[in-house]
Formats: sequence, structure tokens, C-alpha cells
Amino acid sequence: MPQPIIYLQREFREEFIEKIQTIAPDYQIKTRLNEEELQEVEISVGWSKKYSEALLQSPQLKWVQSISAGVDYLPLDEFSNQEILLSNGSGIHALSISEHIIGVLLSYYRGLTQAVKAQEQRDWVQDTIHYDQLAGKNLLVVGTGHIGQQLSKSIHSLGVKVYGINTTGHPVEGFIETYSIKNLAKIVPEMDIVVGILPGTQETYHIFNSDIFEKMKKSAVFINVGRGDTVHTKELITALEEKQFAFAALDVFEEEPLPKENPLWEFDNLLITPHISGMTVNFQNKFMKIFLANLKSYVENKELSVNQVELERGY
Repeated sequence: MPQPIIYLQREFREEFIEKIQTIAPDYQIKTRLNEEELQEVEISVGWSKKYSEALLQSPQLKWVQSISAGVDYLPLDEFSNQEILLSNGSGIHALSISEHIIGVLLSYYRGLTQAVKAQEQRDWVQDTIHYDQLAGKNLLVVGTGHIGQQLSKSIHSLGVKVYGINTTGHPVEGFIETYSIKNLAKIVPEMDIVVGILPGTQETYHIFNSDIFEKMKKSAVFINVGRGDTVHTKELITALEEKQFAFAALDVFEEEPLPKENPLWEFDNLLITPHISGMTVNFQNKFMKIFLANLKSYVENKELSVNQVELERGY
């Protein structure tokens, strides 16, 4: 009988291949698959569009370890129907994304984004530069998971008052107060900064829309580093045109790469970054800490110990 396969969608350092083999000596480790081998994959680390259909047709596939935190791009219904376990990379990118958010806020409040544009024109803008103080601002984190908690911890020393939104409004350490997501529109008017860190689900689709934008302070900042489809792009464009709030920064979009003809490129009150907030130093070390812990528990009892995704909820 052929050995079951652990398929690695991307290359990992030899030290990690050795650790995988030590924990799972009865498995083959493959980074490329032929047609016959596709039927022997039991564990997929990452998900390949190239092999998607064949893997889903294989009766051997039991567990997918997503490399990313978000899993909305995966065939969750099929995983559920076939009782395939799924775990994600939640927590790996928390520090990187938190630093990205803080960098955006400091750049905006200290006029750095304006100064960069002025430098290109050799324009001395001292008398017109926008500046404000980050300390004392009310920041609403919409999504109080690993990233939201790290952001709260990291930005606390800068004197920012951090509030949170989650599904039920349950309290989370590091937040002054947390609210249910159904109360988002009621809380937004009190906030100076709104940061979206939500997964992509049916419940979060276009949750940032005209109803929310119209209720924001004229001086407020909106940042999205969650999923692109949590923002209603057309209604955001209207909000930026009408200056319903002061400034936005988007790292994720409903369509990526963002098409050159998209109107978002034209706004001076918007910072666009190309889905880079999650780029993480020492990624392999951080990812393998999750995967190897899961692999050990899977080999022992066919269960996962870290970051198992509830397929019906999508996170």
C-alpha cells in the first residue's frame, strides 16, 4: 500500500522537512505531485488551484493547513461535506500588520504622506502640512482576534484609547470596551480611527458601507487590512469623493491586483498599499510552530491543537 503524502505547496527549509519527517515518519513529503500521487495526499500544507479539483476528488485528503489566516478563498463547503479538517495561519502576521497600521497612522497624523508627495515636486509645504496627535485618539478595532489584540498591545504605549468589535461583544483583554458587531453603526460616530481586521464571511461581506461611512467623524481615519470584500468599494469611493471622513488606507481590495483604471488610485485622501501588511520576517519559523504542533496532534489522534477553523463560520 502506498505511503500517504504530506504535500507542501511551497518550499520550506531542510531543517523543517527533517522535523516533519521525524514527527510523521510514515508519510512521504512532496512539493510536486504526479497524477497518481494526487490520490495519496492526506495532508496539504497550503492549497494549490492547480491541484484543487483532483485533491477534492481524492478520498485520502483529511487535513488542509492553510498558510494564510484568511480561508475564504478555499472550498469550505466541500471540506465540510467531506469532513476535511482545516487549520489556518492566524497569529503569524499579527505583529507585522500591527506595525503597518501604526506606521500608516503616524504617517498621516505627522504629515509624512503629504511630505513625500511634496518632495517629488520639490515643494516646501511647512505652512500647509497636515498634522495632528495620535495620542488621545479613540481607535475602534473591528475584529478582536490575534491581530486586533496585538494592535491594541502595540499602540497602547502611544496613548491611544482602544475599543473593539467582535461577534458577540464579549470582553477581550487589552480593550477598554468591546461591542457586538451588530452595534457597529452606533459606535462608529464616537471613534477617531476605525480599523477593519475582519475575515471574509457572509456576515462580514460589505459590512463597511455607506451606512458606516456616513456616520464617521469628518476628521476620522478608516483603515482596512482584513478582507477586501468587507468594504463596499463603490460606496467607499462615494465617501471619499464627498469627504465623509478625512483619510483612508487600504491594503486589501475586492479585486487584486487593483486595476489601473480603478477610481481609487485618484484620491489624495487615500493611501493604497499592495497587500503587503502581512509580509512577515521569519515567516517559516512562525508558520512551522503552528504546523508542527498540529502535525504532532494529528499523527497521535487525528485532531488539531492550534487554529482549527470552524468550517460553517469560516474562521
